Amino acid sequence: QVQLVESGGGLVQPGGSLRLSCAASGSIIRPITMGWYRQAPGNERELVATFISGGSTNYADSMKGRFTISRDVGRNMVYLQMNSLKPEDTAVYYCTAVAGGRRYWGQGTQVTVSS
Repeated sequence: QVQLVESGGGLVQPGGSLRLSCAASGSIIRPITMGWYRQAPGNERELVATFISGGSTNYADSMKGRFTISRDVGRNMVYLQMNSLKPEDTAVYYCTAVAGGRRYWGQGTQVTVSS
């Protein structure tokens, strides 16, 4: 089992920035691939950004240029730097990881963009 714990969400004004963090722990079978999804009220969960095989990254089109995913492999951490935030970025952001052929999800962290 892999446990994922997100942190860093909160309330921010439009145009502001936030940095989310996610720590993976437990029985981690390497390689572990981590990323971020989000879900706004009434919407389906959608991709934000994720690492894929070989260390490459994949971003949703609406996040390109504003969000940056990074990681610390040794510490099993993944980060999401979010800049130029918009009200439509308001959602619960979930950390996800794939390890040993299974997908895991964190509990989510709320990001609210509002003036």
